[in-house]
Amino acid sequence: MSRTPTEPPARGIEALPGDLMMWVLIVSELLVFGAGLLAFMGVRLTDPAGFAEAQSHLDRTGAGLNTMILVTSGWLAARAVAAAESADTARTRALLAGAAALGVAFLWIKWLDYAAKGAAGITFETHPFFTFYYLLTGFHAVHVVAGIVILGLVAIRPRAPTVEVGAMFWHMVDLVWVLLFPIIYLLGAGA
Repeated sequence: MSRTPTEPPARGIEALPGDLMMWVLIVSELLVFGAGLLAFMGVRLTDPAGFAEAQSHLDRTGAGLNTMILVTSGWLAARAVAAAESADTARTRALLAGAAALGVAFLWIKWLDYAAKGAAGITFETHPFFTFYYLLTGFHAVHVVAGIVILGLVAIRPRAPTVEVGAMFWHMVDLVWVLLFPIIYLLGAGA
């Protein structure tokens, strides 16, 4: 059966949701974070005791809270997609604002963590663990800022396709944190 030029193509199982370029961005970002995590784990093998001692200075409670915050914000972004698909503009905007506000809360908690490390004299140069810690979590924080901006821009004119693409980016930010949290904060803890 042929379709007319104005009909959108059917979305089959083989079609990815959202925009192809967003998928290219997401995959490339995941590869960058993956390479950083692999390097972190490789260097950890050279000094497991030093990494465990350095890791003992992390705030696992704050990081756990931040994990719950980002997972909840991802859920709000997913609900925003559903609201946009039903053309509920006010609800879509409220859900996007909630997701973005939780992103700001994440950044505030991360900033408090960085400030505490700075006050304790823990810097990039303290130990290779902290070099990776600051690089990986800092790079992630930059993505959180970008995600907040994207959610805000999408909320201006919340059409279903743009909300979906914005939520895709936000879910990538969630996914990266869900990978960073156990590897940086928990792997080898108490060893």
